[in-house]
Amino acid sequence: MNVALYYLDGCPSCQPALRNLKTALRLEQWPEDVKMVRVANASEARRHRLIGSPTIRIDGADIEGPVAEVRGYAFGCRVYTDGTGTAGWPSVEQIRQALQRAWP
Repeated sequence: MNVALYYLDGCPSCQPALRNLKTALRLEQWPEDVKMVRVANASEARRHRLIGSPTIRIDGADIEGPVAEVRGYAFGCRVYTDGTGTAGWPSVEQIRQALQRAWP
């Protein structure tokens, strides 16, 4: 399993996203190995398929699924919605659901 977190320098949502990602991995009893990928410019954002910072991919798939790709790629911030509100990072439960879909 390959888990990567893509981020922009100075992104205030990167650390909360990483913390929630590691918590979700721990709860699912998977290794907390996360590849951190810094995205430096708009060209890299397109190449890495960055939907916004932070973006988490499991084996290359965005945690929000294929629907997230429709938004296009952006060198900027990302907003996640979990049904109870919005935040600049995904909730532990959102990440757990993505992990369960990727590795049932």
